[in-house]
Amino acid sequence: MADKTIYQFNAKDADGNDTSLEKYKGNVVLVVNVASECGLTNSNYTQLKEVLEKYRDQGLRIAAFPCNQFGGQEPACELDIKKFVNNNYHFEPDLYAKIDVNGDNAHPLYKFLKKEQGGTLTDAIKWNFSKFLVDKEGHPVKRYSPTTEPKDIIKDIEKLL
Repeated sequence: MADKTIYQFNAKDADGNDTSLEKYKGNVVLVVNVASECGLTNSNYTQLKEVLEKYRDQGLRIAAFPCNQFGGQEPACELDIKKFVNNNYHFEPDLYAKIDVNGDNAHPLYKFLKKEQGGTLTDAIKWNFSKFLVDKEGHPVKRYSPTTEPKDIIKDIEKLL
């Protein structure tokens, strides 16, 4: 059996369309679980936008998965989340439908990411804005804590591009 990659997964985008993650073949992807009402929201969205603008043409993509599992900080519907991100940050990542990242109902993509790149004490996602860096072949190569700022991941992104 071939190596497992993110390409074998599908996810609903923020508009409710089923999307194959095969669309990322040949791209470096930063997968992030996001929330609109978190203390980390502002710095992360601001920096994610800067990083994406700088490296998009070289093949960087950002896959943002809203999640309400941490302090209920993503209560809105996808339409409102999309508006919030666009209006406040003029940022248009690949925004997906709201998912669970932990527990039995965790999205299969997140079960895979956590298995491939375990956490420090536990494999569970600790909070909003945990990040996974995925190479051009679809393999998760690194995991970052919520407090790791996107700008601090640039060196690792550049190595993969």
